[in-house]
Amino acid sequence: MSKTKTGDDELSFGAAIEELESILRRVEDDGIDIDELAEELERAAELLEICRAKIRRAEVEVSQIVQTLEEPATPPVALDEPEPDAEAAAGETANLFGHES
Repeated sequence: MSKTKTGDDELSFGAAIEELESILRRVEDDGIDIDELAEELERAAELLEICRAKIRRAEVEVSQIVQTLEEPATPPVALDEPEPDAEAAAGETANLFGHES
């Protein structure tokens, strides 16, 4: 694909669509000289790529947000609860496997 013009990175999706529609109107109304047609079509291709890239970025962002919302919330840890005794936990684990500690 052709390289985009400098400053197109800051071009909003709406502005790119508006420019595409303008090119389309000129082509449909025969408002473009045949010598300018290739330049206009090249610009239209650049604008389409800008729009596609913005759509892809938006899809990724929305997917990440939805995934975050769908993840189960981890229950908060109470700060006043004592930590389990490591020795007692080891003994319970040994009992599960039929070993005595």
